[in-house]
Amino acid sequence: MLAAVVVASLFSCAPAARVSAVTVEPVTVSVDSTLRATFTRGITFAQFVDAAVARREGWLRLQREAVVPNALIARARAVGGSWSLLVIARDGCGDSMNLVPYAARLADSVPGLNLRIVSMKDGEAAASTHRTQDGRMATPTFILLDSTGADMGCLVELPAPLRQWTDKARATLSSDSLHAYRNTFYAKDRGVSLATELVVMLESARAGTPHCDRLLTR
Repeated sequence: MLAAVVVASLFSCAPAARVSAVTVEPVTVSVDSTLRATFTRGITFAQFVDAAVARREGWLRLQREAVVPNALIARARAVGGSWSLLVIARDGCGDSMNLVPYAARLADSVPGLNLRIVSMKDGEAAASTHRTQDGRMATPTFILLDSTGADMGCLVELPAPLRQWTDKARATLSSDSLHAYRNTFYAKDRGVSLATELVVMLESARAGTPHCDRLLTR
């Protein structure tokens, strides 16, 4: 099964302070015992939803309704091996609510893929090394670990199509417009972009080429 940890979002979740002296670097494979320890402290998706207070109806609805296309499940199963998906999330974060249920559905459908969720408080160290390209810690953050605990990939805050659109649009559009586009995207996409990127992450990890669009700090 796949282990996951969740963090705060650009739109509905409070962004962390921007860091200075940052540089974008190629992703390298590293074994970080703190990531494995953070994962083991995490809870299952069912436990997370049971405890959710903010956006509770949305969490419950997506827990029931989230579906991952069979073709993506087949690709993930073909990867094989044992993987942990650490998710940093917050129940009051709209991006977490709209994305994490699909990651959980994928993990439930793939033997060898385990998912666990942690709060930003418990996952702050992991979030601090997996920041958005503009330097924020954000939820949700997904970090893929292999059987040794090596960091083999990540997805920070938003799936690629929404992440790329937001990077271009945030300087010219109001917060209300960004919210409206985000909500429309999630309604139409139904988790496909998120699930696709997670499957690509698994395939890349199996090939030894970690996939992670993040900012690394010196």
